[in-house]
Amino acid sequence: MRRQDMEQLCIVTTGGTIDKIYFDDKSDYQIGEPQIGRMLNELDVGFRFTVIPLIRKDSLHITDEDRDLLRSAIAAQEASRVLVTHGTDTMIETARVLADIPDKTIVLTGALSPARFRGSDAEFNIGCAVGAVQCLPAGVYIAMNGRIWDPLKVRKNVAANRFEAH
Repeated sequence: MRRQDMEQLCIVTTGGTIDKIYFDDKSDYQIGEPQIGRMLNELDVGFRFTVIPLIRKDSLHITDEDRDLLRSAIAAQEASRVLVTHGTDTMIETARVLADIPDKTIVLTGALSPARFRGSDAEFNIGCAVGAVQCLPAGVYIAMNGRIWDPLKVRKNVAANRFEAH
């Protein structure tokens, strides 16, 4: 498939650990510019994409109003395939809010350590999410830890720092 043949992937960013910039030992941080566009460009991916930086928050600070904004922004997009970067702490809650958007495949992903950190899971999770959003039927999914999850059947195990079935 040639690069221009695939529908353009819509990427909506909300902040979260994937975009964090730390100024000292994991205490003073800010949410920086979305990293996903830079990462995909560096990898010279074989598809077109647009990045919509909608929110810049730690997911613990995302409100119901923010989720409504995200839902409206995704519903308004022409693209039928949408990837959302999101903090992991409330990713499941947000996925459930997006579940009733019709005729779209929506995949949420994030990282357990910032994309700027060596050894971050960000690139792997994004790669998994990109594959998933292209192949799955309409619905909402979470791509974390090398797995695709149904938001109704997953939980974040904070102690183990990973997503798992519940």
